[in-house]
Amino acid sequence: MIRITNVKLPLNHNEAQLEEAVLLTLGIAKEQLIEFTIFRRGFDARSKNNITLLYTLDINVQNEAELLQKYSQNQNVRVTPDMSYKYVAHAPEDLAQRPVVVGFGPCGIFVALVLAEMGYKPLVLDRGKEVRERTKDTFGFWRNRTLNTESNVQFGEGGAGTFSDGKLWTQVNDKKHYGRKVMHDFVAAGAPEEILYVSKPHIGTFKLVGMVEKMRAKIIELGGEIRFSARVDDLHIENGQVTGVTLADGQQIKSNYIALATGHSARDTFEMLYQKGVYIEAKAFSIGFRIEHNQSAIDEVLFGKNAGNPILGAADYKLVHHCKNGRAVYSFCMCPGGTVVAATSEEHRVVTNGMSQYSRNERNANSAIVVGIDPSDYPSDSPLAGIELQRQLESAAYVLGGENYDAPGQSVGDYLAGKSSAQVGCVEPSYKPGVKLTDLTQILPDYCREALQEAIPAFNKKSAALP
Repeated sequence: MIRITNVKLPLNHNEAQLEEAVLLTLGIAKEQLIEFTIFRRGFDARSKNNITLLYTLDINVQNEAELLQKYSQNQNVRVTPDMSYKYVAHAPEDLAQRPVVVGFGPCGIFVALVLAEMGYKPLVLDRGKEVRERTKDTFGFWRNRTLNTESNVQFGEGGAGTFSDGKLWTQVNDKKHYGRKVMHDFVAAGAPEEILYVSKPHIGTFKLVGMVEKMRAKIIELGGEIRFSARVDDLHIENGQVTGVTLADGQQIKSNYIALATGHSARDTFEMLYQKGVYIEAKAFSIGFRIEHNQSAIDEVLFGKNAGNPILGAADYKLVHHCKNGRAVYSFCMCPGGTVVAATSEEHRVVTNGMSQYSRNERNANSAIVVGIDPSDYPSDSPLAGIELQRQLESAAYVLGGENYDAPGQSVGDYLAGKSSAQVGCVEPSYKPGVKLTDLTQILPDYCREALQEAIPAFNKKSAALP
């Protein structure tokens, strides 16, 4: 097949115009065209009142070799790459040991799925509950402030990604097209087919719940096994070789093949690994707050008269500012038409995250606005000092929020002025259980406060997207 890129059409074009663009680009008659499919559809909104759609298309034609030779110097006409997934092995019939996968979030699901597809019949151990029971526990925390430390936004089937915006794109250069397999597996599990071609695909929580169940069923059908409420408390190591694990209930499982897919928040697991002598290195991360705006304001700023067009959907943004004190401030995990959610997994701590449904039709948009930090900012030289800092900040947020899992909150104007907020403005906070208005400048280190107070007005000047 032939792949053509950078095909531009008006926002409200019809299907016939897309076919005409194919014929024009390749200079062929309609009779030569067998079929075409959309590989990618994005848009150029630099001129918000004249938005163009940008297509990458895969074309099946009668005279492929001739056309490829004709356009050999044209960067927008190339052979469609082989995007099929190549399995690296297949299990022997006398398989002596099953591989063990620890964690059943996005990473664990795909590790288990690929192992199962290769015939290895993996055993999956997840400390949380299956996704529907986990959903009850999570909503129970949001509504009643009853936290289950083993079944929440972080822990359980589907991982933290289940209660998120369900974003499915990355800036990593995927030269081997591994992401294509992920997308096809998601569609097979019930995701909308549009995730195969839209430039920024997402799914949303309610759709993800059913999809996760179907992926679990496929792994089991292929001989895998999934055990929930099965927290791994110890890793067995003999002569430098992993030999198995011990669960919280004392059960021991022997295997020389352990895949750790524990995610970000399994802090007790990291501590256990460190105590066992596993090499652990501190890494840089970012800290900050969730900021909310009216989604309609973001749509109008970025899409102008085209706001509300179903092809464009709810507008998002990505902002970066480099501060005078050397810190970088940027937006992260922007959730159009979504809500801010309580995401703690430890008692007496407050953590926030963003979540959207597939429709992205909630009143507010939200995003993390964060400051980059590195190990030199941590309270000690321990490889686990970043976790120590996280816990300090989360505990401070819990106290400032009233010690009942409400989130401390503040209007942007008051944060910039350095004064406590007494009332909300035009944006009603979406966070549940609730929000206590206060002064957030008390939580983060001074260098973070200074960076945020410099960056937010700069963001506003850049895009007018942050009222």
